[in-house]
Amino acid sequence: MLLLIDAGNTRIKWAIWDASRKPGDWDDVQSEPHDQVGVLAERWKNKPISHCLLSNVAGADMLVKLTEQVTALNIHSSQITMLHAQAQHADIKNHYRHPQQLGSDRFASLIAAHYLFPHEPILVVTCGTATTVDAIDAEGNFNGGMILPGLGTMAQSLAVNTARLPEVSHVNFKAVFADNTQDAIISGCINAQIGAVMRALEHLHHPEARCIFSGGAAQYIAPFMPRACQQIENLVLIGLAVSYLAEPAA
Repeated sequence: MLLLIDAGNTRIKWAIWDASRKPGDWDDVQSEPHDQVGVLAERWKNKPISHCLLSNVAGADMLVKLTEQVTALNIHSSQITMLHAQAQHADIKNHYRHPQQLGSDRFASLIAAHYLFPHEPILVVTCGTATTVDAIDAEGNFNGGMILPGLGTMAQSLAVNTARLPEVSHVNFKAVFADNTQDAIISGCINAQIGAVMRALEHLHHPEARCIFSGGAAQYIAPFMPRACQQIENLVLIGLAVSYLAEPAA
């Protein structure tokens, strides 16, 4: 059994996975807020875990806390594998100017997308604290992407930094041109996200390219896309599993 951990900017997603099964066929999968990191070992203690694969974009302090929770299971630190972006891995060719600068979560998502839909050009849209929009071609070449504030980050910025604009506490998108301030904020933020994705699709020059959405805010954006797309949960965890199969730990 393997423990897969995706430590994002606001939440920690984890899965227990038997490597004899296909990635995504989890024994258990959960999501926790950062402030629950101290109870994770208790959640995992009755699982026969032999190895841990980890993607962390939540900073050094979070890595220390996660390592403490994993090693509390009597898993040696040598059995914890950190995913880092590299020039080539798991059929992804990373053409970032400095390949190691690509976030491990984005790298894992690209690995997962290419595994799920081989031989297809794909736009991978991850909607979290930030929204990332990354493209790979049918051969798995990643030439770059874009990063913009996420849906919640955009709305919160308006609420905090603009006089008399209310904080958006729900998503109830009804029309492009809203007749009240709160819905106008929501419409503006959602359409900004859609506009970025559609511009990326235009520059792919592949009308048939598949568009994948993942992340907590995907459910609020994907339904309003003017073209077909699909939502896939836990894309980073799938990428971690595929990475393990591509290069199993000794």
